[in-house]
Amino acid sequence: MLAYRMTNWGAPPETVTVPDPEPGPGETLVRVAGCGLCRSDLTMRHIPAAAGEALGWRMPFTLGHETAGWIVGSGEPVALVSPTSCGTCRYCLRGQDSGCPHGRAGRGYGRDGGLAEFVLVSDPRSLLPLGALDPRHAGPLTDAGATAYHAVRRVLPRLTAGGTVVVIGAGGLGAFAVQFLRVLTAAEVTAVDPLPARRAHAEEIGAHAAVPELPKRFEAEVVLDFVGTDETITAGVGAVRTGGVYGLIGSAGGRFGRPWFSGLPRDGEVFTFQGSSIADAQDVIALAGAGLIRSQVQEFGFGEIDRAYAEVAAATVTGRAVIVL
Repeated sequence: MLAYRMTNWGAPPETVTVPDPEPGPGETLVRVAGCGLCRSDLTMRHIPAAAGEALGWRMPFTLGHETAGWIVGSGEPVALVSPTSCGTCRYCLRGQDSGCPHGRAGRGYGRDGGLAEFVLVSDPRSLLPLGALDPRHAGPLTDAGATAYHAVRRVLPRLTAGGTVVVIGAGGLGAFAVQFLRVLTAAEVTAVDPLPARRAHAEEIGAHAAVPELPKRFEAEVVLDFVGTDETITAGVGAVRTGGVYGLIGSAGGRFGRPWFSGLPRDGEVFTFQGSSIADAQDVIALAGAGLIRSQVQEFGFGEIDRAYAEVAAATVTGRAVIVL
């Protein structure tokens, strides 16, 4: 079968031919229908060997961690959980499997992912039934959708009717956050993005307002930053009113250079995290299945993977780029 793989540390990925995987005892073979692309995939080609090996990554591996398809044999449509979790540690037993220490490697990062014709699943907890949802477009629900949902779920107690929430970055994750906030809260939602197409999309899916940058002296109960540059962190933290919360989800690597006593929200909260739990992904799929949210995707063929990643890097995709097999 064809697979789009990382073949060596520090080298760009390439399309290669590998043997079709054969399921062993307890394993499930899934024929891939579609696989979403993520900006984090772009950083993997630059990761040093020492850093990757410290995470437990094994080279070579197939990219793609937003995967959905059909179980071979039954034809059941399923989406696949990407992160690895043991199911038995203190985090997993509390439903916080996104914190499982085994999750530093997973499907599409250090293990074979979904940019291939078939993928093996060894943990049945990773198989998420899709019902009537189209598996060609459902992959992003498990990562972009679930990560955004994880952030929104954390701030729900802070958002009451009449409250204000800001979503910085209306791309793949931020667009999901806008939808979750409209479905789950009565707060006023403002999306912030410099790209006009993304602002228009944010308003189409429910944002009350969409602006290119945060106005000065803007105040909100909650700010969710899906970008994470120096500028968005400074502006986002500065927009949190007393007793509010700022959540950093974006991974652009920015810093906050002001003293805590003059920069952080008074009597407020600042949190950061990466990822989501299996329960988050299940909830997102249920919301999509009920027609309350939708996964906005742009389709590309398998032979267009490099072009698709170039558009992801250039931020010209509205929603999520998906490779359809």
